[in-house]
Amino acid sequence: MNSIDRYMARLIAVPLISTLLISAMLLVLDRMLRLFEFVATEGGPVSVVWRMLANLLPEYLGLGIPIGLMLGCLLAFRRLGTSSELDVLRGVGMSYTRMLKVPFMYAIALAALNFSIVGFIQPWARYNYEQLRFELRSGALGASIKVGEFTTFGTKMTLRIESSKNEGRDLSGIFVQMVTKDGSPLAVTAEHGQFMRSDDPDTIIFRLTNGTLVHTDKSSPVPRVLTFTTHNLPIPLPKYEQFRKRGDRSLEQTLPELARIGSDRGAQEKLRDTSRAAWHFRIAEVASMFLLPLLAVALGVPAKRSTSALGVFLSIVLIVTYHKINEYAQAVGALGRIDPVIALWTPWALFAALTFWLYYQTAYVPGAQPLAAVEKWFDKLVKAVTRYLPGRRKKAAA
Repeated sequence: MNSIDRYMARLIAVPLISTLLISAMLLVLDRMLRLFEFVATEGGPVSVVWRMLANLLPEYLGLGIPIGLMLGCLLAFRRLGTSSELDVLRGVGMSYTRMLKVPFMYAIALAALNFSIVGFIQPWARYNYEQLRFELRSGALGASIKVGEFTTFGTKMTLRIESSKNEGRDLSGIFVQMVTKDGSPLAVTAEHGQFMRSDDPDTIIFRLTNGTLVHTDKSSPVPRVLTFTTHNLPIPLPKYEQFRKRGDRSLEQTLPELARIGSDRGAQEKLRDTSRAAWHFRIAEVASMFLLPLLAVALGVPAKRSTSALGVFLSIVLIVTYHKINEYAQAVGALGRIDPVIALWTPWALFAALTFWLYYQTAYVPGAQPLAAVEKWFDKLVKAVTRYLPGRRKKAAA
């Protein structure tokens, strides 16, 4: 790798990493508010929010990595064009194809990373996310114990906690009413308490300090009252419904699993179509990344004496639009209306044809500047819209 390749690598790396970080932060912040509200409503610990966000990151990176690659390459060529460095490189005989060496190295590496994410990591992360949602709603994470409220576990236990600190590790104002194994009632109040694990996975130890215990034995008409400094109260955990197995949804299946189900003639037709559509959707999304360096050249090289950033806007619109079209094609293919191969690869072929045409016009047709033509059309559109604005019309009438 010569000095020009190293220079290109640095130009691409900064906007690429910045775009990945910014897009991931924006998507995480958007979902974080809803997750905090959901976890607070269910009464779960705050730490669950970070675990849920961590399991959502692979899904965000599936779209963030192509956008980061596109903007990284595009902004690199845009900087070369606006600083006249591109004219110097072209003047010494370096073609656009030669300058695409480093962008394609990035594309290959990021496509391999994206393939591993959407093919293997994202299905497991999605399943873990759904499992956390299930455990929050069922109370398996301790979310059913809400501070300041009476919480019932089955028909034999009622618990109330006045306040909680350190994410549930320091509890105070404890009241417990339960029925022991022999059927006698037991009531306990304590100043402080702490949940601890036991050797029995179906039982948890509630260590209470500075409290009073009232036990009514069937053999004695007088309740027994005890005061204690420390008392370990074994509490049987409620039986929760087990979460479903992974793979009930196509989002939770890896690429080999989707391929196996899609080629299984003994499987249901709807399940086969859904699996095939999901498989082709992921492969088409990864394959489109090899087109982005070519598109970056066409939209990144600015027109002469132009500083417009219209190419950056168009690149994002094209990627997001292509992604949404693929999602719609996947849904249609999963319904069996169109073969998934046709539904998913036809948009890819059209996107590839547009990309190759734009790149050919930029790199091999003398004087052709697709971005300059787009800027002219955009200027005409802006003038046509502003002509009919209320303020513009009043000014023209005056």
